[in-house]
Amino acid sequence: MVYLTRVEHFNAAHKLENKSWSDDQNKDVFGKCANENWHGHNYELHVTIKGEPDAETGFIFNAKTLGELIRHVIVERVDHRNLNLDVDFMKGKFTSAENFAMGIWNELKPHVEKGTVKLHRIKLIETPKIYVEYFG
Repeated sequence: MVYLTRVEHFNAAHKLENKSWSDDQNKDVFGKCANENWHGHNYELHVTIKGEPDAETGFIFNAKTLGELIRHVIVERVDHRNLNLDVDFMKGKFTSAENFAMGIWNELKPHVEKGTVKLHRIKLIETPKIYVEYFG
């Protein structure tokens, strides 16, 4: 089994809030992330796939094609957008990094998984100190 990771970058804004809580409780739990005027991140997205190399190309998946897929399916839809308001696959969901990583997985999976190739991991870096990994 060989693992291939492609890295892409994008910027997006969001707000963490539980609408059933008071403003004070949201601020206590989410801090600056509950800012009523939103806040943003410079995200780094690592998409890892796994599979066996093709006998003719030596690739499990063409890395250039994988990058194009990630940009088309994810980056073009989230870059410089508000995750709470503008991103269809995050509508009605809490926009934590955890939920965002799972949403990215669900969007990419049908485009990546072909033949023996499987989506292995989504690593979403939100800040230099915080990232999440999702393995489906």
